[in-house]
Amino acid sequence: MKRILNINLFFLAGLLFFSSCNEETAPAQEAEQEQEAGHGEEENPNVAELTAEQYRVAGIALGKPEMRNLSKGLTVTGQLEVPPQSTASVSAPMGGFVKSTSLLEGERVKKGQLIARIENPDFVTLQQDYLEAKSRLGFMEQEYQRQKELAEEQVTAAKTFQQTTAEYRSLQARVQGLEEKLRIIGINPGSLRAGGISRILPIYAPIDGYVTFINASVGQYVAPTDVLFRIADTDKMFVELTVFEKDVAALKVGQPVWYALPNEQAAQRVATIRLIGKEISQERTIQVLAQMKEQDKELTPGMFVKANVELNGQQVLALPETAVVQDAGNDYIFLFTGEEKEGEAVMKRFRMVPIEKGVAESGYVQVALPANVDTASANFVTKGAYSLLSKMRNSEDEGGHH
Repeated sequence: MKRILNINLFFLAGLLFFSSCNEETAPAQEAEQEQEAGHGEEENPNVAELTAEQYRVAGIALGKPEMRNLSKGLTVTGQLEVPPQSTASVSAPMGGFVKSTSLLEGERVKKGQLIARIENPDFVTLQQDYLEAKSRLGFMEQEYQRQKELAEEQVTAAKTFQQTTAEYRSLQARVQGLEEKLRIIGINPGSLRAGGISRILPIYAPIDGYVTFINASVGQYVAPTDVLFRIADTDKMFVELTVFEKDVAALKVGQPVWYALPNEQAAQRVATIRLIGKEISQERTIQVLAQMKEQDKELTPGMFVKANVELNGQQVLALPETAVVQDAGNDYIFLFTGEEKEGEAVMKRFRMVPIEKGVAESGYVQVALPANVDTASANFVTKGAYSLLSKMRNSEDEGGHH
């Protein structure tokens, strides 16, 4: 009986101890569950969001992947040029002092526009000589007709008629020569008359285009050999590439050329080879001309370019190198997932997408994206990706401190 009582007491004590343990562990389990729930609500470490102002400051640009030839290419340099028929050097045919001009470099002018006025006493002399010669020609023409009639009637000697004819033909030639000189300097002989002589020679623009060079100031004396202005019509600009002799055999008319200006990191402008030169320079190079796909009137002839000529037709999916970031030894790009309004602010959202990099060339890199990413409709960050990565990691650090 005593033994049974001891067993019951022991069993009762065990129940009390087990109950006490359950009461102590329950709050701990609840706290752990709450903590796990809290982790579920934490932001995805591969997701970032920016306000409109942060987006602007970061200098972010969006774009889509495109098919490019990166597997094989020829990197060359060159410059922008215009055809000879689209450029003009303007001089004063007889020289003189610059009376006036209002042109500035970069200004656009129209064909026939007055661009300068030159002053020279020789202009007066030329006009005077022409008017005098033309007046004498009128008299000589009458004398010639008179002598011709007398010679036909055998009233005058044949020698007299021959002398009159020679003087008349000589004066005709002089008047014609003076007319051509006037036309060369821009004066219409038909509009010139006594009392209308001018010491000023107008200079007109010979073509439409932009002024690329000025060597004229008021009061300056200019000789006929001096170039006062250069005008270039940039509507038909082309890319002139310098290619080494050893590489020319790989080029063909019609090949695409991707080129970039000095202030551009990636070669995004497109041209097509139209002409391959036949003369080798002393540096063993050949000039290759490529026609721009899209003309840009704001560009200036002589600008340096760096280009890549596609040598085969193998196309790969590519993005600008500025779109790819490295994080923890892996390569990523940012997918733009849309906008969401939070209160009064509109937040732009992005998600890091892992990629595999391939060949890189001319500022572009081949990318292999996950199969679930629709490259046709998706927009990716092509510029400012590292700014976005920095913002995302800084946000994580701030969250960790909290």
